[in-house]
Parts: sequence; structure tokens; C-alpha cells
Amino acid sequence: MSEWSLAALRAGLSDRTFSARELAEHFLNRIHTQDAAINSFITVTPDEALAAADAADARLAAGERGALLGIPYAHKDIFCTAGIRTTCGSKMLGDWLAPYDATVHRQLTAAGAVLLGKTNMDEFAMGSSNENSAFGAVKNPWDLAAVPGGSSGGSAAAVAARFVPLATGTDTGGSIRQPAAYCGITGIKPTYGRVSRFGMIAYASSLDQGGAMAASAEDCAVLLSAMAGHDPRDSTSSTMPVPDFAGTLNQPLAGLRVGVPRQWFTGGLDATVAARIETAIAELEALGMTRVAIDLPDAELALAAYYLLAPAEASSNLSRFDGVRFGYRCAAPQDLNDLYERSRSEGFGAEVQRRILIGTYALSAGYYDAFYGRAQRARRLIAAHFAQALSQCDVIAGPVAPTVAFDLGAHRQDPATMYLEDIYTIPVNLAGLPALSVPVGFVGQRPVGMQLIGAAFTEDRLLAVAHQYQQRTDFHRQIPAAFREGAA
Repeated sequence: MSEWSLAALRAGLSDRTFSARELAEHFLNRIHTQDAAINSFITVTPDEALAAADAADARLAAGERGALLGIPYAHKDIFCTAGIRTTCGSKMLGDWLAPYDATVHRQLTAAGAVLLGKTNMDEFAMGSSNENSAFGAVKNPWDLAAVPGGSSGGSAAAVAARFVPLATGTDTGGSIRQPAAYCGITGIKPTYGRVSRFGMIAYASSLDQGGAMAASAEDCAVLLSAMAGHDPRDSTSSTMPVPDFAGTLNQPLAGLRVGVPRQWFTGGLDATVAARIETAIAELEALGMTRVAIDLPDAELALAAYYLLAPAEASSNLSRFDGVRFGYRCAAPQDLNDLYERSRSEGFGAEVQRRILIGTYALSAGYYDAFYGRAQRARRLIAAHFAQALSQCDVIAGPVAPTVAFDLGAHRQDPATMYLEDIYTIPVNLAGLPALSVPVGFVGQRPVGMQLIGAAFTEDRLLAVAHQYQQRTDFHRQIPAAFREGAA
């Protein structure tokens, strides 16, 4: 069952081939017996999962049918879940029990989905490798010597290893798309405001966005439909109607223009990755789409702007973790300053501390206009260039990352090189646009992802393009050998 599509799992539940409890037990057993190899989960919730599965079975027995009713999934450990610990991958939160549910969790619970646990992540979503977790690094199921990507690396690895058919993620600068690409699954970051951020612990509030991760675009469409929608408790939540993403997967693609940025296929992109993406673009042309060359000259500018804006917002958002109200508190503080200094230096990891310092500096008197103000102006320019490019095409196609997944520890002592892994994804967040990663092949045994970007609130089109591409290829169906059913 772990290798079945969401549609097949729904059919099995509907015709009572197996129960929701049996399905949950199957996946819980996979996590219990195999996750030690990759460390994708921080918290597993078997008691809560089986209770939710029993409730789903009762609803199914009463004749209720739903796209996610009885389907297991995992949350990135950044979504608050009442009574279940929420850590953000940080010692700062440790065993903190959220007193309320994130809107995304409430919606998935109402849909009857069965939460199996909370997945590992870079601390407070800061990282591109999932090595910045207080609970240990996550390994890539395709190659245990490689990173799974970050910050949603636990979710990506859990889906790739088929520990869950679906998982949530969040994306501030590429944290859904990059791990999806590295782990050979599909992941979508919707338009900013499409998914409520209420109960999603903030890193950079103007950039963070929740999204869906699954093997296929079809499965992502079902999960995203349940996650999306207006939330009056989130002031940035959009009132745009949510289409039936699964119902529009077969919309016509003939005549659509696929824009290929000239600047993204230069010396900075690994030639083998570029070759896989070029082959995938040729498949889009075979579907009737027309290739056009476009200009997106802002990748390096976007990287610089992001690493001022996001740390500045993080500096503000994470100031609440001070050892006083909640979270980690140092032992035997000598005075208030000692309490603040030691609680934050002991509770936060190195990367989080680095970004807080950068952000605080950028916001400080005398530097605000020179750094933060200029970065905001660059952000507007980037958005304008995307608007111009999307006036010439319907979908933009390009790389997710310059390389395939790199080795664990390869960039740990070189943050600047690590930051370059997000050079193609960060501009999308600055513009607030939707984008997804779709698997398009392998370099050796490590997967390659192609990024598809669209105008605001065109997730249905992106999912349709990815879905119809996946009808012509089988990369999304590939499973790491060590995690196939019956593997020793």
C-alpha cells in the first residue's frame, strides 16, 4: 500500500479492501522499522493516529466519502498541533505543546486525514540541507550520504521513502521546492496568501507560505485543495476562491507558452542538471506548449535582497523567544541580561543566531535605509521583472537548484555556498508567486527537479502542466531501492 497513489488508497478505503486503521498501522510500521536510517520524523503519534483512523472508519461506514478521509499524512514540525509537541526543529521549543491548532491542521482534521507525526526540519525553517536541526540531520532516501534539502527535508524524505503518501511543508525561499527536487517528489508553493499562516510559526512573515508535498502533482492537488482558503485569523490570507485543483488537471495545454529564462542556463547551472531540464521542456513542447526565451536577470540581486529581508523579519519574529514567557530557559541566570543572553545562545543553533544577527544589523539605526530599504526596492524590481516575463509566457520553466543534492557536511562550514543553492527559488518568494518542483530524472542516483512558475493564483495551471508531464514520464513513481515494499 505504501507504493499506491492517493486515488488507489481512496478506492481501497471506499470499497473496504482495508480500513483506515489498517492503513495507518501499515505506514506507522514503516516509520517504526525504517525511519532510523533517514531521521525524517521528530515526533510520531501512533495513539492519536489510530484514534483518528477509527473515527475515519466510522465516517466511511456511515457512507461518507472524502478526498482525504482516512488518508495518512505528516506535518512539517512548524505547524501548531494542540497537545502534540511542536519544536520547529529547535532546542528553543524542545517539548513545547501548542495550546491550539494551526488552521491548516484544523482543515485537514475536518477532512478526515490521519496525522502520523511531525517531520524534521531545519531549525525555524532556516537552511537548505536539513542539517540545522536540533534533532539531527535528515538523510536523503536516494543516497544516505546526501542531504534531502531544506528546510522541509523531513517531509520530502518521508514522502520519498513512502512513510506517508502526503506531507505538508513551508516555503520561505525554496524550502518546499528544493527538498522536493533533491528527493524526487512533487512539491508546490502556492501564491502568498493562498494558505493560512495562522498557527504556522513564523520565520519571515512576508515570505512564508505553506504548501503540499507528495509523489505526484495529482496528489499535491488534492492536499492543496484541503489546505487552501481564506482565514479571517490571518490578515494576509487571500479571499480569492479556491478552485478544484484535482478537477482541472486535464485542462488543455496546447498553445500555452513556456518561458525559459536565458540567465538561468548559464555557467552557474550544472550541465547534467541542465540536460535533464532541457529534456523535460521538450516533453512540454510535445504536449503542445510553445517554448519562448525570456529574461529574468535578478537571481543574484534576489539572493542579496532575500538575505537582508528574511533575516530582518526573523530578527523581529524570534525576539519573542527570550527565556521569559515560553521556550527554552537557561539554568540559574544571574540577572535579566544573563537570562536573555544564555537562553538565546543556548536555545538557538548557529544558523539561526547568524541570521538574527544579520537581520538586527540590517534594521539598526544608520543602516536601515542602506540595507533593508534598498532590499525592499530590489524586491519591487524583481516582482516587476516577473510580471514582464509572464506577459510573454504562461508558465516559466527552469531549474530548482544549481546541482543535485550535495553530500552531508559539504557546505556546513561555508554558509555563502549553501545560500547559493536557493538562487533559482528565492526570486519567486520575493514576488509572492506560485511555483512547484516536478521530478524530471536523475544524475547518477540523485534526483533532478524542474521548477514551474506561474502568475499569482494560477496553481491550477502549474499542477495541470506537471500532471500531464507525469502522464508521459514515470520519474515520480520511482522509489529508492532500500524503501521499496519487501526490500530487506
